[in-house]
Amino acid sequence: MDEYPRSQAEFEACFSTEAGCRQYLFQLRWPEGFHCPSCGGSKAWGMGRGLFECAGCGHQASVKTGTIFQDSRQPLTMWFRAIWWMTGQKTGVSAVGLQRMLGLGSYKTAWTWLQKLRRAMVRPGRERLAGRVEVDESYLGGLEEGVRGRQTYKKALVAVAAQEDGQRIGRIRMRRIADASGPSLHRFVAEAVEPGSTVRTDGWEGYSGLKQKGFRHEVRPIRGRDAAKLLPRVHRVVSLLKRWLMGTHQGAVSPEHLDYYLDEFTFRFNRRTSQHRGKLFFRLLQNAVAIEPAPYKSLVKHARGPKPKNRNL
Repeated sequence: MDEYPRSQAEFEACFSTEAGCRQYLFQLRWPEGFHCPSCGGSKAWGMGRGLFECAGCGHQASVKTGTIFQDSRQPLTMWFRAIWWMTGQKTGVSAVGLQRMLGLGSYKTAWTWLQKLRRAMVRPGRERLAGRVEVDESYLGGLEEGVRGRQTYKKALVAVAAQEDGQRIGRIRMRRIADASGPSLHRFVAEAVEPGSTVRTDGWEGYSGLKQKGFRHEVRPIRGRDAAKLLPRVHRVVSLLKRWLMGTHQGAVSPEHLDYYLDEFTFRFNRRTSQHRGKLFFRLLQNAVAIEPAPYKSLVKHARGPKPKNRNL
């Protein structure tokens, strides 16, 4: 097998045993050989079941320690099946669907696994967008009466950046933001876009000052014109996002976890032209061994982003 399985048959042949899964994780975590997380030593004795003892300091390290698989009682073969299935579904998966596919007895387990995998869909140190980038915001949620402009009391506000690729959409970035103020929008642009790039926005005052932040700022005031034509890429992305949330998750995404669903949508969108399901599987596993563990309590109590004003979108 190459660095990733290229068919269902290859997947089953390589990952039907716990030993096969552990060996694959070892190669992803330590591609140049064992590296002790305590002293940095490169020599270790294998102790079985994916556990290694450093020859230098005696520290014991597992292929699962420090990854999203840490403390999981389920075998790696089950995790690998979940990742293979999740990356193979173009429209995403629900916790109910994963529970049925794996035969899990608990919906809570399926929900927890998906939340952990969504957190692994953002690669640490990923490159920012560059070149010419459209940026705009959009609200997620139902109709809201008694508000004007960019004001909201119940909806989630999402900032979106879409890189131009000729007439097509290149890579994207998304993040839930607290409001449409200058500090919130500037922070998002700085995180999503490489300095020196051209940032195209509408005439909203919150984007003022981007030039002073090191960006070329191109303003396209709406003034009664069709916003979708002025910023076509971000509007197309937002339309696809809303359709995905309604179609796959029936809109039942709580605001406090919305960022991680945005991460999943971004992961899938940026790899929409990939010809190999196995490559998505490989990339997600790469990220899964590179991020910190996320215990269940942290998943339900410490969501990322601004505190939500309502419980459901």
